[in-house]
Amino acid sequence: MTTPSLLTRLARWRPVLPVEALVLATALAFSVFYNHAAWQRLFGDAGPLAPGNRAVFAALFVGVTAIQFAVLSLLVTRRTVRPVLALLVTCTAFASFFMDHFGAFLDADMLRNVLHTDPPEARELLTPDLGLHLLLYAVLPALLLARVRVAARPPLRALGLRAAAVAGALVVAAAAVFLQFRDVATVVRGHRDVRHLVTPANYLVSLAKVGRDANAAPAGPRVVVGADAHRVVRTGPARKPRLLVLAIGETVRSANFGLSGYARQDTPELARLDPVVFPRVHACGTSTEVSVPCMFAPVGRRDYDEERIAGQESLLHVLARAGYGVAWIDNQSGCKGVCDGLPGERIGGGADPLLCDGERCLDGILRRRLAATVAARRGDLVVVLHMLGNHGPAYSRRYPPEFRRFTPTCESLDLGTCTPQEIVNAYDNAVLYTDHVLAGVVRDLAGMTDRETGLIYVSDHGESLGEKGIYLHGLPYRIAPAEQVEVPMVMWLSPALAQGAGVDLGCLRARAREPAAHDHLFHSVLGLLEVETSAREPGLDLFGGCRRQGPVVASS
Repeated sequence: MTTPSLLTRLARWRPVLPVEALVLATALAFSVFYNHAAWQRLFGDAGPLAPGNRAVFAALFVGVTAIQFAVLSLLVTRRTVRPVLALLVTCTAFASFFMDHFGAFLDADMLRNVLHTDPPEARELLTPDLGLHLLLYAVLPALLLARVRVAARPPLRALGLRAAAVAGALVVAAAAVFLQFRDVATVVRGHRDVRHLVTPANYLVSLAKVGRDANAAPAGPRVVVGADAHRVVRTGPARKPRLLVLAIGETVRSANFGLSGYARQDTPELARLDPVVFPRVHACGTSTEVSVPCMFAPVGRRDYDEERIAGQESLLHVLARAGYGVAWIDNQSGCKGVCDGLPGERIGGGADPLLCDGERCLDGILRRRLAATVAARRGDLVVVLHMLGNHGPAYSRRYPPEFRRFTPTCESLDLGTCTPQEIVNAYDNAVLYTDHVLAGVVRDLAGMTDRETGLIYVSDHGESLGEKGIYLHGLPYRIAPAEQVEVPMVMWLSPALAQGAGVDLGCLRARAREPAAHDHLFHSVLGLLEVETSAREPGLDLFGGCRRQGPVVASS
C-alpha cells in the first residue's frame, strides 16, 4: 500500500472545528503575530520577555487575547465565521505592516486619512515588502481558513456554548489583569496611546468613530462665518488690485528647512529674495485631513472642535463675502471642504507631459496654473496653491532629476530598504524643489507691477524620517514629535502691498522671532487684506502690531 505524499495529505486536510476554536485560534494569532508594535510600545527595547516584564506581559497577553476572543465571538455565526475572520485577518495584516514599518497609530484621524487616500497615493504604498507581509499574514491564514470545516450544532446548544465561551473569556481576562493589577495599571497608564496599536481593535473602534462622526455631521449649508465682513478703504492714491497667493505646503518640517536654521541650505533661492521667515510654526495637526481645515478656520487648534470646523465656512468664504475673488488650485488630495462652493481646479496627472507622469504632477505645474488664473481674473484676488510638496514615502518622485543634488538618495518606495541618510537626502531634494517653485512664484508676483502682490507659504504638518523608528506623519497630536508639528512659514510682500497695507517689514521680521501657529493664519490674512469682521481676532493677527494705519474713508 502506497503512503500518501505530504502534498496529498495536505490536499486532503479538512479539519472540522467548532466556531469557538476558530475564533480562539485567530485571537491568539492576532496577539502573537500582529501586535508587535503594541508590545514594543509597552515594553521598549528590553522586550516583553525580559525578566522584569514577563508577569505583566503574560497578564496583558491573556487579557487582550481573551477580550478579542469574546468580541469576535459576538460578531460571527457558523455561516459567517470563515469570511469574517478572513476579512479581519487581511485588514489586520495591512494594519500591522504600517504600524511595524512606519510607526503608524491607527486612531480616527489616521483612518480618515486612509479612507481619503487617492489612488496614486495608495499605489505608492504598494511595495514588495508589503506584498511579502500580506502573503505570510493574510493569504496563508486565509487559505488555512478555507480548508477548515465548521462543526454544526443544534441552534440552542450553539447559543448556550457561545454564551458560556464569551462569559468564560471575560472572567479569564479579568482574572489575568487582577492578578497583576498594580503593575499592569502602571504600564498602561504610562502608555495610554497604546490602544491605537492593539489590532484589530484599534482600527475597528476608529472606523466606528469615523462612521459615527460622519452620521453626526450637520446636513445642509455650512454655518456662516463673518457675515459682517467688509473691506476697509483708505485715503491716498488709487489702490491697485491686490493679489495674495497662499501656498499650502505638504509635509515640510522646520527641522529640514534652510530658512528655519537647518544646517544644510536647501532653500537658497528663497534666501536670496530675503522674505520674512517664521521658522517654527505650530501646526494644527499631523495630517492634511486635520491641518488644512483647521488653519483656514477661525477657531484653530487652541479651541479645536473638528465637528465645528467641518460644519462652518472657511477663511476663503469670508474673503469672498468681503469682495475678494478666490480660487483654489490643487496638486494634492483636495481642499478638505475649505473651498466648497468656490472656484477652483484640481490638476490631473496628465495636465502636462513635462511635469506630470500620468498620475501626479510636480509642483511646477502650480506656477503655470497660477499665471493662467491671474490672467483670467480682474480685481482683488486670493489664490491658494495646494502643493504636493514632500508627500512621502516617495520623496524622490517629488522633484525633477536636476534637483537631485544631495546624494545618494532613497529611490525606493519602501523606506526600510534605505539608509537614514538616503532618506534625508531625498527629502531635502524635495524641499530644494519646493524652494525653487516658491521663488519662481515670488519672481512672477514681483513682475506684476499692475497689482499689489504677496505670498504666504506655510506647510500643513511635518514629517518623521525615522527618528525613534517613526516614519511619515499622522501620529496622535498629543504624542506627536516636534518633527511632525513644527513647520516653516514664509511671507513675501511686494513694496506696493507693504505700503498699501501699511505693513512695517522690519517690525514683522522682529515679530517672526516670537512663537506662531496655524491659528494665526485666518486672522492674519484678514488683517493683511484689511477685511473687517467680528470673526477676526486682532490679537492673532501677525501683522497687527506692525501696521501703520491710514485714515479710513469708507467701507465696502
